[in-house]
Amino acid sequence: MKPASAQRLEAERWFLERGLPAVLRPGSLARRVWTRSAPALAAFATAMAFSILVVKITGKHTVDINGAPTRTEWFVLAVVVLLLPSASVVGWLVSRTEDRVRAGVSAVAIAVAAAGAVFGGPSASLAVDAIVEVVIVVVIFGCTATGIGAILGWAVRMTLTNLASVGNLLLGALPVMLLTVLVFFNGPVWTMAATVSRGRLWLGLWFLLTVAVTFLASSTLGRVRPILQPEAKQPEDAQQLIGTPFESMPDRPRRVKLSKAERANVVFVLALSQIVQLLTVSAVTGLLFLLLGLILISPDLLAKLTNGGSGDGQFLTMTLPIPQALIQITMFLTALTFMYMAARAVADQDYRAQYVDPLIEDLRLTLVARDRYRTATATT
Repeated sequence: MKPASAQRLEAERWFLERGLPAVLRPGSLARRVWTRSAPALAAFATAMAFSILVVKITGKHTVDINGAPTRTEWFVLAVVVLLLPSASVVGWLVSRTEDRVRAGVSAVAIAVAAAGAVFGGPSASLAVDAIVEVVIVVVIFGCTATGIGAILGWAVRMTLTNLASVGNLLLGALPVMLLTVLVFFNGPVWTMAATVSRGRLWLGLWFLLTVAVTFLASSTLGRVRPILQPEAKQPEDAQQLIGTPFESMPDRPRRVKLSKAERANVVFVLALSQIVQLLTVSAVTGLLFLLLGLILISPDLLAKLTNGGSGDGQFLTMTLPIPQALIQITMFLTALTFMYMAARAVADQDYRAQYVDPLIEDLRLTLVARDRYRTATATT
């Protein structure tokens, strides 16, 4: 049998990997901040390494590509596309290493970030880059110490996991894809996309997403409320903890009522798991429309659809050789897809049985583990 301290450490890591920091005993989150921050620091260092590469190749601190890209600019575009996936994968790989390795990774990551401020920061000012990077590192440590980082890390792992099953989910989104094709080739919609400002478009998208998330969260709360009750425990739940750090921990016959922070954490993670899943499908759907637009929308057709709209677009402060109208209509169709998938998640029984019910069962297991953890650490 493992020592109590090692068993407790494994149990706490088990909860953090599931995005449930509120379950831990007070003070637990403040321990091992340096090693627990390693995945986020590694992802940040990866982004800075890409930034150094772009600056060394182009001599510029911003991505500004107008018209037909040169060979160098095509390479920069490839770097931009690979940045987020690469940073996510690096962070995920680091999260699977031991604490000794993570300690070294954190040190190397901070060194790379410091080099980024000197050789490839987002601005030409060393002082500005240094301040920005110090703030980011402090925020990373702060998120780790408060548990926010555990939730964000769990969301990244969920996104990577959902990519493996995105094919099946895209089949569910096929009806809305067929419908939005009509929107995609609608002239007035293109005129709207070419005319509306990016700020106003973001307001509209946030409105649509807020409505969808509100219904999704409300439905999730209604489904999860019964298993949060003290009398919801079932004898067979304990069998699912065999092989986990909680297997030999003492149990209690009746669940102690969850605190407000625990209830909020549990409901938030369950709702977020569905939101991340649906956003992944929506983003892939939007990417398909973007690629379709790049294939079909010629300069002449773009001029007719948008009354002479720009052939270059802005995204995350970068100027890209993608029509602004195409970028904005892709964002709009992505939001519509998310709304459709959210409505389906609430109303479709087959979808709930395949994707939501397993999440509910996993939550039931987590609550049984929480009871044992609370019992084992009650006197420590």
